[in-house]
Amino acid sequence: MQIKTHLKINQKLNGTPISITEGQKGELLLRTTEDMVADEKGLIHGGFIFSAADYLAMITVNHPNVVLGSSSVRFIKPVKVGDEIIFKSEVILTEGIKSTVKVEGFKGEEKVFEGEFKCYSLDKHVLER
Repeated sequence: MQIKTHLKINQKLNGTPISITEGQKGELLLRTTEDMVADEKGLIHGGFIFSAADYLAMITVNHPNVVLGSSSVRFIKPVKVGDEIIFKSEVILTEGIKSTVKVEGFKGEEKVFEGEFKCYSLDKHVLER
């Protein structure tokens, strides 16, 4: 598994890749921490859940210049500090430079997140002119 994109991402906040089959499937583990907590009850802010799913979508496509174009997501169950979430991804459609990646997040057997990510593999970095 050689990751070719998002090489400087903070895996403590965005999750640790478990396995990647480039352009096909992937798995990632997000260990939730106090740094992700939104309130006094220990609720994890949804942005961290989304970020882990987005990161997995990017490394599943695994193109050096992949970017997110759009997404449609659903937060199904709350996540609390200390929970470990396993994200699973699958490329469900590829059309030219566009890939659609389905990502689901699970706490044990319980699904907590699902989404579709439209990813674009560009010829050059999005910040290059």
